[in-house]
Amino acid sequence: METLPVAVIGVGRMGGHHVRHYAGLEGADLVAVVDGDEARAASVAQEYGCRAFPSVEALLEGAPEVRAVSVATPTIAHRPAAETLLRAGVACLIEKPLAQSAEDARAISALADEKGVVVAVGHTERFNPVVRAMAEMNLAPRFIETHRVSPMTFRSIDVGVVFDLMIHDLDIVLALANSPLVGVSAVGVNLLGSHEDVCNARLEFENGCVATLTTSRLALKTERKLRVFAADAYVSADYGNRTGIVLTAKDNADRMREIAMRMAAGEDLTGMDWSDVVKARQLELVEEDPLRAELSEFLNAVRGEGKPRVDAHAGCAAVEAAERVVTAMGERLGSGGGPWGGKG
Repeated sequence: METLPVAVIGVGRMGGHHVRHYAGLEGADLVAVVDGDEARAASVAQEYGCRAFPSVEALLEGAPEVRAVSVATPTIAHRPAAETLLRAGVACLIEKPLAQSAEDARAISALADEKGVVVAVGHTERFNPVVRAMAEMNLAPRFIETHRVSPMTFRSIDVGVVFDLMIHDLDIVLALANSPLVGVSAVGVNLLGSHEDVCNARLEFENGCVATLTTSRLALKTERKLRVFAADAYVSADYGNRTGIVLTAKDNADRMREIAMRMAAGEDLTGMDWSDVVKARQLELVEEDPLRAELSEFLNAVRGEGKPRVDAHAGCAAVEAAERVVTAMGERLGSGGGPWGGKG
């Protein structure tokens, strides 16, 4: 396996995880970290035995051997960092969301295509074992339902809950539906500031699939769940606990025919327990750390071994969908303020 010289741009909370994984990842040689906070960069560099730089430009000048980087800066800095790196031919894994706007996301995607440089987007939830197992089922969903709620952490409060949390589920829903998005409606509530803290969105796709997504950072518990209804299967997945159940038409066909016949005959089935009627099985999972898997796939793509499952085009689509959700939410809210005192 070819060993690639890598670096991490931005060594805050998320960037720190990238540094840690690169340091122990086969085929990766962590040569540098970059952060505008030079003391923080120096501290991380000392811990991991690499060099520290204050800017992307300084990295390219001082460590021209770098082939691939993770960009884990605040979202507002994604486009300038990515454009500088891509023009230098350096492959980028850019943390989600790809950019702060669809315009910026499209610019990054277009430049990656123009330069022929690999770009992956850090939608790490795609590498969650339950999502990977579901993707392998090749479902044709008719209805998708997601819930992602958690207590307020007071992180990422400079953006609304759509770009902070719902973006994960938008990416997954777009991949599962695998069809052009034709309709979006949404409603939101803000409590602490000018950005929405709760949002419910409905997405309609050209192939007839419908998805509803609920996201909140005002909940009293943490829950991350996904349910997919297809003509031949139902899957319920819990991202957080990494568990899932599957019901398929094939596994239940004989029993369903029997029940249908008994109902048609007028038999009273009100005493029957539905959970005893259907046959469910556990989703078969392959356990692997999602971020480690994401970084490994990214570096393999840089080596020419396959493509990122979330490339610049997919990352751009998620940002465009998020913008449509925010726009739809604003149209419903109108010019009025939030009911808790914030301004919509």
